[in-house]
Amino acid sequence: MSTLSRRAIGRVPGAAAVVASALVWVVLLGPLAVLVTQVSPHQIRATLSQSGALSPLWTSLGASAVALGAMIVLGTPLAYLLARGRLPAARVVEAGLVLPLLMPPLVIGLLLIFLIGQAGPVGRLVSGIDPSVFGVNTFFALVVAEFYEAAPYYILTAQAALTTVDRRLEQDAQLLGDRPLQAFYKVTLPLSAPGLATGLAMAWARAMGAFGAVLIVAYNPAGLPIKIDTSFIENGLGGSLPFALLLIVAALPLPLLALLWSARARGGRIAPVQADIG
Repeated sequence: MSTLSRRAIGRVPGAAAVVASALVWVVLLGPLAVLVTQVSPHQIRATLSQSGALSPLWTSLGASAVALGAMIVLGTPLAYLLARGRLPAARVVEAGLVLPLLMPPLVIGLLLIFLIGQAGPVGRLVSGIDPSVFGVNTFFALVVAEFYEAAPYYILTAQAALTTVDRRLEQDAQLLGDRPLQAFYKVTLPLSAPGLATGLAMAWARAMGAFGAVLIVAYNPAGLPIKIDTSFIENGLGGSLPFALLLIVAALPLPLLALLWSARARGGRIAPVQADIG
């Protein structure tokens, strides 16, 4: 077989991979293309100009921002301890993080009723403060539901990102006089920042789109996913699609910026999102 023939045969798997990748990309973006073609600018203006139409947007943005802040404050130390192997029974902890990913969101919502409802341990504790603030169907319940649906995505991705940082660099910084926390901010955080940003972007998109658990414990105040559901029930597709487009527009910028920044930090290559769960 000639060299030219071998080269031609060698190109076949590569070409097939390109075609398959393009096909998957088109299929995944197909629903978005349908959404854009099915909603007219007049329909968007007419729907979103109604009184109170944008209230679900502000509710979703506020709750997702609070949930994301809680993930950063609570999830980053946990991810770091898991990445450095400093937790006893680390595999048990990781299994606990994976478990919410395996449970249907509706089941998470049902279980949260027993946790933050007035009959649950947390519910009894916080209802004494103000049940209208910390009970079911409150902004607090919406934040909790979004946290449970989105936090595992951030923590597991952050763990994978922190694992890639050579701990010897942290030790060198400490030998030069930095305290462990200073070494983390000066060395670990900058090196793992692209992966952490990707995890935050995934968690943000998941929190903004959380529906199953929210439907059970935080139907009010209504965020965008609940508004899409009620608009579909009341007005059909025509009434729900503008809110669906609004949700995509609101949730998409942060993930896109995170992916572009991560690609730039990695030398122009968008690294695959991965979570080290084993």
